[in-house]
Amino acid sequence: MRRLVVLPLNKSIEIAYKSIRARFFRSLVTTLTLVLAVSFLSFTQINIDIADSLLACDNPDMQQTLRQCGYDIVPGDTSIGTSPKQRWIVILSLLVCVVGIINAQLMSVTERFREIGTMKCLGALDSFIVRIFVMEAAMQGLAGAFTGAVLGGAVALLSALIRFGVDSMAILPWQTITSSLGFSTCIGIALSLAGVLYPAFMAARMQPVEAMRVEQ
Repeated sequence: MRRLVVLPLNKSIEIAYKSIRARFFRSLVTTLTLVLAVSFLSFTQINIDIADSLLACDNPDMQQTLRQCGYDIVPGDTSIGTSPKQRWIVILSLLVCVVGIINAQLMSVTERFREIGTMKCLGALDSFIVRIFVMEAAMQGLAGAFTGAVLGGAVALLSALIRFGVDSMAILPWQTITSSLGFSTCIGIALSLAGVLYPAFMAARMQPVEAMRVEQ
């Protein structure tokens, strides 16, 4: 009996992909919400990385440019870091993103009552339903987080080029910037997965008969 209800991973991915295609515009809105939040996180983090590298080069002209750009620098500083205001803005933007994802996934569950009920009537376990929703969120999270991280990083580099000149490009910490891009992408994927957990478990606990009775 266990073999009859096993859902292969590739089949889960296929079902999740088809579901995203069938609800492309709703998925696009959810993904764009993630793109904006992650791009802001990436932009803020890479801006700090660039400012820290310019501060560490011990170039008085660069330090003066940093002060003119609004960075508070005192003698002896080795890093700039983020201000409490910046941290709160980033945290709030990420929280808003999670709330938006949860709302979109709850609406998706509502639209798919009959689909979920049919799957459960055919023998789908609760874990199947959760897996499909998690796969969808992972796909959207990977696409949205990667796009947002790259977009935020590109804007941060363009901003640094405009403010600090071409010479600053030679001393940029590319390894640190790459790490920040990876960190922002991972945060975006984690947000997408966190936002889908409650809707996924709610869908999994749904009784087949009740789901089939719902009028669309």
